Order: sequence, then C-alpha cells, then structure tokens
Amino acid sequence: MNFKEKIQKNRFVITGEIGPPKGTDLAGVYKSADVFKKHVDAVNVTDLQSSVMRLNSLTVSRLLLEKDIEPICQFTTRDRNRLALQSDLLSAYVLGIRNVVVMTGDHPTLGDHPKAKPVYDLDSIKLLDVISRLNKGEDLSGNKLNAPSDLFCGSVVNPGADPIDPEIIKMHKKVKVGAKFFQTQAIFNTEIFLDFMERIKDVKVPIIAGIVLLKSDKMAKYMNENVPGVDVPEPLIKKMEATKDRKKTAIEIAVDTINKIKDKVQGVHLMTIGLDELVPEIVERIRVK
Repeated sequence: MNFKEKIQKNRFVITGEIGPPKGTDLAGVYKSADVFKKHVDAVNVTDLQSSVMRLNSLTVSRLLLEKDIEPICQFTTRDRNRLALQSDLLSAYVLGIRNVVVMTGDHPTLGDHPKAKPVYDLDSIKLLDVISRLNKGEDLSGNKLNAPSDLFCGSVVNPGADPIDPEIIKMHKKVKVGAKFFQTQAIFNTEIFLDFMERIKDVKVPIIAGIVLLKSDKMAKYMNENVPGVDVPEPLIKKMEATKDRKKTAIEIAVDTINKIKDKVQGVHLMTIGLDELVPEIVERIRVK
C-alpha cells in the first residue's frame, strides 16, 4: 500500500525528511535512507531548504525511488516561474515520483546566496491549482497535454502562526484547489496545536503533524526567537538544559508530544536534523501506543 492509499484509507502515517547535500557526495543521503527505509511510510525531500543552494529535490527523490523508498518531493515557488514549475512537475511524474508537497519557500536573503533574485511568479495556492490542472491534462494556460499527470499533492500549514486566522483562510483555499493533505510546522506547544485543530474541524483533509527533534536548549531558544510560529515551552527548554543525555531527552520530548496529539492527526512528520538514528526508537514507541 503506497502513501496515497494509506492517506485515503485513514491509516496513521509516519514520514521522514532528507535534505539534499550541498555538493555531489550522496553518502549522507544514502545513510539517512537506510535508517528511514524500514521505519517510515514516505520521505520528504526538501527543495533548497532555508534558501541554501543544494542538489535539487527531483534528483534525490528519484534516487530514493531506486532504493524502494517512496518520496514526497517538495516544490517551492521561490526559484522558478510558472513555465519551469510545470515542466518540473511533469518531469517528476515521468521519473516515477507521485507525491509532492508545495510551499512558498524562504526568501533568498535568508540563505547562502542573499543576492539571488526571488521569482514567486506563483504562490502555493496557485501552484496547487496548477497541479490539479496538470492532473486533468492541461497546463495553466489551458493548453492540452498529450497525457496527464497523476500527482498526489499536499501543502503546509503553521498552527502557531500569529495571527492564525489568515493561515486558516489559506488552508481552506488550498483544499478548494486540490490539497489532499497538510504537513505542519514544528509542534512543541501541544495546547496551541490542539486549539488550532479544534478551529479547523471543518477542514476535511488529513493533517500530518511536524515533529522536530531538539538537539539542545540553545536550539530551542533559537527556534523561539527566529522561526515564526514555533513555541518551545519553557519546561522543555529547562529539560534540555538539565539533561545529561540529550538524545534520550530528545526522544522523550518527541514521543510525549506525539502521544498528546496523535488522536487528532493522521500522522507525524519527523524532522530529525541530523538525528536520524533516533527514528527507530521513536517509531517503535509511538506505534505501540
């Protein structure tokens, strides 16, 4: 059963995430792939995350397929115009990639090429509309394709956005144009998240909750100060400050967070940030519950 079928059958899914390398050495990709293969249902491949120049998501997604790992290929609207985006989406389909998740993407000024010119020809809502059109056999201008794609597309949402109302409005628009699932920003404050879930009861699309593994109290403080919509509660920061085993504590925090919200979502998205080796234990502990 593939990722799309699991979503459609209301199975609880677990996804991982791989960031393509900055260069041509794929050893790290394959090491992460070996960890994820037996423990997750699909793996996101990021699209120049944090606006840092890297190998592209299409290439790494195809390499995962060759390892019998189902990819979810990320597409941002930051770097390509509507011509290039449509071409790459069709290329993804031809390469065997079936799952995509779309987002706007961080502004280039935040990355390692701050002088790069952003494109943003389309926003994420319009890109979802593009995918729906390609799946029906036509491009954005209404021109017929010689054969349609069949991409299963999702998008992202930030439950901690302030104000939250515009985020919810965007969710509804995304569903209307074809979003089939949502992956969320990192969740640490479960009260905020559960309140958000209560407010979107009328959104009949699966939510996959984002779980970032904390490496340290410094990382937690940095996220609070620099990542919009992320709120790491003070007790978690103090827990990381006091621990003598950061990896063990990272697992405990992740598992506790998941167990508090898992009845409200259809899956979790594990963003390990270099702690891939912790995935087997996390998955084992949340699968048992």
